[in-house]
Amino acid sequence: MNEPVHITDAEFEEKVLKSSLPVIVDFWAPWCGPCRMVAPILDKIAKEMGDKVVVAKVNTDENVEWASKYGVRGIPTMLFIHNGEVMHSQVGALPEPMLRDVLRNFLEAVPAES
Repeated sequence: MNEPVHITDAEFEEKVLKSSLPVIVDFWAPWCGPCRMVAPILDKIAKEMGDKVVVAKVNTDENVEWASKYGVRGIPTMLFIHNGEVMHSQVGALPEPMLRDVLRNFLEAVPAES
């Protein structure tokens, strides 16, 4: 069973940018209502697809460095990253079917490892 990985600014480069798997980075905060709506969806995705994608959660109340570097202005913001490159960004909560569509498109755009 896979779970989302809670990461700090110090871990970001190693666990996100250097990940061998595609990564969904969820910039969130505990007080954010829309973030709480997205969290269970991301938990399900991590459990179901943990062998294909990493779900990384960054609490913006405690970790501001990478949120600032990526220009995160609203939360939740989800960045879809592969090989250190942002391939898609999504600001705001999406219903589960729409978020899964975004994820499917992201994974289809990731080049197959040769």
